[in-house]
Amino acid sequence: MPSRSCSNLLDLAESSSDYTDPTRLHSPRLPRVMTLSNVLSDDSLESPPSSPSLTRRIIVSHRLPLRVSPPVPPSRLPSFSLDPDSISILLLSGLPEKAPVLHVGTFPLFVSPDLQEEIAELLLSRFNCVPVFVPPETHSLFYHSFCKRHLWPLLHSQLPLAVSGSGPTPFPTNLWRAYVSANKLFADKVLEITNPEDDLVWIHDYHLMALPTFLRRRSPRIKLGFFLHSPFPSSEIFKTLPSREDLLRALLNADLVGFHTFDYARHFLSCCSRLLGLDYASKRGHLAIEYYGRTVTVKILPTGIHVGRLHSNAESSETKSKVSELVDRYYGKIVLLGIDDMDVLKGIGLKFLAMERLLEDHPSLRDKVVFVQIANPARSQGTDIQHVQDQTHSLATRINARFGYEAIVLIDGPVPTLEKAAYYAVAECCVVNCIRDGLNLVPYKYTACRQWSPALESKPKKSVIVVSEFIGCSPSLSGAIRVNPWNVDDVAEALNLAITMPESEKQLRHDKHYKYVSSHDIAYWARSFDQDLQRACKDHYLKRCWGIGFGLSFKVVALGPNFRKLSVEHISSAYRRTSSRLILLDYDGTMMPQTSISKTPSDEVISVLNSLCADPKNVVFVVSGRGKDSLSKWFASCDKLGISAEHGYFTRWSKDSPWESCMMPSDFDWKKIAEPVMKLYTETTDGSYIEHKESALVWHHQDADPDFGSCQAKELLDHLENVLAKEPVVVKRGQHIVEVNPQGISKGVVVENLISTMLSRGKPPDFVLCIGDDRSDEDMFESITSSVKNTSWPAISEVFACTVGKKPSKAKYYLDDTVDVIKMLQGLVTASTQPPRSSSFQVSFEGLL
Repeated sequence: MPSRSCSNLLDLAESSSDYTDPTRLHSPRLPRVMTLSNVLSDDSLESPPSSPSLTRRIIVSHRLPLRVSPPVPPSRLPSFSLDPDSISILLLSGLPEKAPVLHVGTFPLFVSPDLQEEIAELLLSRFNCVPVFVPPETHSLFYHSFCKRHLWPLLHSQLPLAVSGSGPTPFPTNLWRAYVSANKLFADKVLEITNPEDDLVWIHDYHLMALPTFLRRRSPRIKLGFFLHSPFPSSEIFKTLPSREDLLRALLNADLVGFHTFDYARHFLSCCSRLLGLDYASKRGHLAIEYYGRTVTVKILPTGIHVGRLHSNAESSETKSKVSELVDRYYGKIVLLGIDDMDVLKGIGLKFLAMERLLEDHPSLRDKVVFVQIANPARSQGTDIQHVQDQTHSLATRINARFGYEAIVLIDGPVPTLEKAAYYAVAECCVVNCIRDGLNLVPYKYTACRQWSPALESKPKKSVIVVSEFIGCSPSLSGAIRVNPWNVDDVAEALNLAITMPESEKQLRHDKHYKYVSSHDIAYWARSFDQDLQRACKDHYLKRCWGIGFGLSFKVVALGPNFRKLSVEHISSAYRRTSSRLILLDYDGTMMPQTSISKTPSDEVISVLNSLCADPKNVVFVVSGRGKDSLSKWFASCDKLGISAEHGYFTRWSKDSPWESCMMPSDFDWKKIAEPVMKLYTETTDGSYIEHKESALVWHHQDADPDFGSCQAKELLDHLENVLAKEPVVVKRGQHIVEVNPQGISKGVVVENLISTMLSRGKPPDFVLCIGDDRSDEDMFESITSSVKNTSWPAISEVFACTVGKKPSKAKYYLDDTVDVIKMLQGLVTASTQPPRSSSFQVSFEGLL
């Protein structure tokens, strides 16, 4: 699939503090007013703010970090307090101490419109929180219906079941509209309080995946980070979502996108490749996607825990009292622990079945092992949640009755935080058996609480974790026993291993986990993300921006400050006043659209080339990577047209001129080495093929699977470089190709040779126009720049290097597409037949911009 990052562009006018430290609550600054959306003028290319430590952070999440209680008469207002367990509060420990912070989000209580302003002022002054008031009906459709019933299961790789013809669609459009509407309300609130030129905005989780587009649309240079706290599914799963492209484009409107694991990031990158035709690269250890001139950085780092807070919990008198109670209650027994939300994906029932199998296979453990399962309240609603709850209780009751003792202790939450810390402290093993989960911090919390457990005072620290291989924390827990939760026998055997493991091994595993948990805490995560967000935004003030597209297809094109569209008005005067012109034109993607099945030039192309060649002041060349036979056939009616084929290996100055090689006849024995290697990759890569040129071999993979084709191209590149290391060739990778050329062959060399030949003939060029669209044409642009600076050659007074499409380029100008290229050339033909206008009436189009 060809990249679409530069197609169909619509021009717009250019124009170490504690987690509850109250000192982090600062009065917000007034935002600057953005009077025009999607428009950014050159005078906004100003210096970035001075000190990152004083830059305000805007933390945006679905819920505000508050605990809310209904109003108690005679008060009309609810009561509020900070939620110390909220991730939005815990991450403050990783941000610069003096940095002001604002929190934006909703809270789970309906507020009548007449009280909203009063509550907003209260929350801002006391908690530095800015509420988003989403109408109850919209919020229900947005959160409970779309987020929890559709988007959340899909992100966890759960596809919707087939729907009967009379039933609703799997993804009702009214739910998607509610999701978009809620994200729009969040955007309105963020932009009310944000200074886009200074503030850093950090968006959290899947509820707000569309938010970056709304923010970027109204503030093209906003500094925007997004972290997804859930998994990201494979492209096969994500492609089932009807709004898939909209959500991908929205994430790409952020400057930094964060994921817990490489698997999640890899799936995201694969979706960008398969659905949007975008490639990614690694730059100094960071994964990045080039998106319309912007670099979107992809970060991989799991969230941590607040170690200091857990230490305080473990040391509290309430926790110690509860620990003493639990030690007495379970004296002489081995306690296994699970703490999960009551949810379909947490695998609680599978854990119970594994416990049953353990007691079946090891009768000696009966009456000795107890599995304590704390079930937190479900975060969503629906019959499936009730079904899981009923099934879980039924399983626990049946297993306890079968073995004649309370083998499974099922505790329905909510359970206070300090009480959970006590259970962590007394458990010999923690079991996290989710069939799919984003990260899951339970093993981290368990490890920390075991480190400071009152039950282990003056004893060696030890712990064992049995963890599902399908959750985000699994890769970071190198000492855990990893299991497939669907394999009940496997989980049962893992439980037995955890129970019978030597004490010394338990200590080693615990030490390994605690070292990781303590060094990769939430402060480390927040600090790392914050620093990477600043780094990702550092070039915002070095580029000019265009807002393009409509609705959720909106994106920003960011280009160099001197990069501008080439117009006939701008070039025609230079064209008329010069007398020795060199015009260099690429073919595919420049005069012929890449998507065209037939590559034969149109009558319009032939006509404009002949018109340009008819002017004796012009030397016109088509410079292409295609073979000379194809180009000769296509341009047989262009008698005076020069052609440089196979990236300049063959050149002729006109139809009647002989083909000349740019170098001495080469030994092509290297093809006998390269071709078998390419054939091997062709056989194993469906959709790929080999193109044979006289001077080169090209392996094409544009029709192959995007991910596999790209992977094979990288491998082929390395393979060919190794086997051809001693041959006089260069192996290069282009757009969907891997090409082997003789050394010293490039379009840049073509430019040098043509200019040198014109000099030797006594007609040095004083005007050069070069138009191309791909990587090979960048060599031409670079060569033209070098030629201008060559002091041994006469100065070229007028140089126009132009790329096709708005994208990063060594060219100074751009044209939108092949249609614009032909219009430009036609304009030059017309300009040569018209007398020059008086300079007093000439208007600079660029000046108007």
